[in-house]
Amino acid sequence: MATGAMLLGVTGCTGGTGGTGGPPAPSVPSWSDTTVNAVSRPVTASGVTAVTALRADGRLETAVYELATGERRWARPAAMAGRLPGMGVQPPAVAGPDRSPVVAALEPRAAKDSGEQGKATLVVRDARTGERRWSRPVDSTFGPVRCGPQLCMSESTDRSDARFVALEWSSGRVLWQLPGVAEVESSDGRRVVVFRMTGSPTLEYRELRTGRTLWSFPVEQAVGPGVDLAGGWTFTATENTLVGYLAPYQKAKGRPLSAFGFFGLRMTDGKPLWTRKRLLRVYPSASPSVALLTREVDARGGYGDFARLDPRTGRTIGRVAADLAPKAAWWLAFPADLSKLGFLSQGRPGSAVDLRQGTAVAARGLRAWSFCTVNPAELRIAGHRGFYPIAPLCAYDLGTGRKVSDPGPPPAWYTGVFDGWRVWRDEQGALHAVRDAAGTLPGMYG
Repeated sequence: MATGAMLLGVTGCTGGTGGTGGPPAPSVPSWSDTTVNAVSRPVTASGVTAVTALRADGRLETAVYELATGERRWARPAAMAGRLPGMGVQPPAVAGPDRSPVVAALEPRAAKDSGEQGKATLVVRDARTGERRWSRPVDSTFGPVRCGPQLCMSESTDRSDARFVALEWSSGRVLWQLPGVAEVESSDGRRVVVFRMTGSPTLEYRELRTGRTLWSFPVEQAVGPGVDLAGGWTFTATENTLVGYLAPYQKAKGRPLSAFGFFGLRMTDGKPLWTRKRLLRVYPSASPSVALLTREVDARGGYGDFARLDPRTGRTIGRVAADLAPKAAWWLAFPADLSKLGFLSQGRPGSAVDLRQGTAVAARGLRAWSFCTVNPAELRIAGHRGFYPIAPLCAYDLGTGRKVSDPGPPPAWYTGVFDGWRVWRDEQGALHAVRDAAGTLPGMYG
C-alpha cells in the first residue's frame, strides 16, 4: 500500500469498557483501520503501533500507525527469510528512546543492495517519518525484536554459524554477540533475559550494553531432562518473577512426550521459586505472567483436571474436574474476568464451571471469548507456505453456542495493554485500538 494512503477506513469512533469486552462506553478514544489485512501480532511502544500486513497481491508490508489517532504514518514492503511457519508471521520491532523511536523490519533486498550478501535486508526507519536510518544484510533470521532500547536478533539461523546479536538502535553497531540461536524473553533499560536454544537450552540474564552474564539457568533443571523445543515455549516476567513454560512434543504416535511444564525464577539471581511439571498451557488464555490456565497430563498421556495457578507461587488457586468437560466436541472459552471456564459447542448449548469453586454454573446468557475458528485459512504469501495469521477471538453466548453480534473489544488478557491502549486484529484482519484500560501488561501473544 502506498505511503500516502493514510486514514482510509480509519475512524475516530469510541468504544470499550475497561477491557471487559462489553457494550461501548462513551468518550473512550479508539480507532480502526479496515483497509489493512494485519497478519502478525501488533507491536506497540513509544506512541506508535507497527504490524506486518498482507497485501492483495500476496506481498507483505510493514504498516506503522500513530497510536493516539490511528493515522497511518507509513508503509514499506516487508520480507521473511528463514522464519519457521510454526512461529507465525514476524512482527516489526519498535525500539529506541521514546523521543525518537525507530521501527525495524526485514525488507526485500533492493537492487542497489545486490552487492550485499543475504536474502533480505534489516532496515531501521524513523518510526514517524519512515526515513531510512541504517540497514544490515540478512541471510536467515526469525526477525528483529526490541531488547530494552536496543535491537536484537538471531542471524544465519539455518546455518551452522548462526549467531545472536545485540545491535545499537541508532547505528546498527554490534554491541555483543553469542554463538547459536537465541531469543529475547524479557528486557528493560539495562538487562535482558535471553533463551539460548542449544542442546541443553538455557535462560541467561545479561547486561544489555556489554552482554556480561549475570546468571544462567538450564531449563531442564526445572521440568526434567528430555526437553524438545519443537513443542514450543513461553517466558514472561511479572514483578520479580520470570514465568517459564516448555510445551511437550511427541516424535511419533505411541512415543513418550518430551519433558514439559511451568516454573518460576527469581529475576534478580535466577533462583528457582517453584516448578509444576506435566501441565499444559491451554488456549485461548492470558499470558502466563497474568494468569496460568493449565491442564494436567498423566504419565500415559491422558488428560486430567484443569487448574488455574498463581504465577508468583505456582500454587493452584482454582480447579475444574476433568469429568465436567462435555463428551461431545468443544472449545475452551473464558469470560473477560477469567472467573469461569467455558466449554463452547458451536451452534449448540455449552456449559461452564466456576474456576474457583469447581462447580457448574448456568451457561445461558454467559458471554465468553474463544477462537473465531480452529480451522483458519492458510495465508497466500508470495514465496511462502504454511503461515497463518495471529488467531483472533470472538465472543459467544455459551447458552446457544452462537457468536455475539457487536460484542465490543476483546478482553485485555488477550489484547494486552500498553499505556492504557489495547491493539488487536479482528477476524477479517482489520486493526483496532482502544484506550479503555490502565498501565501495561502482556497479552496472550506477549
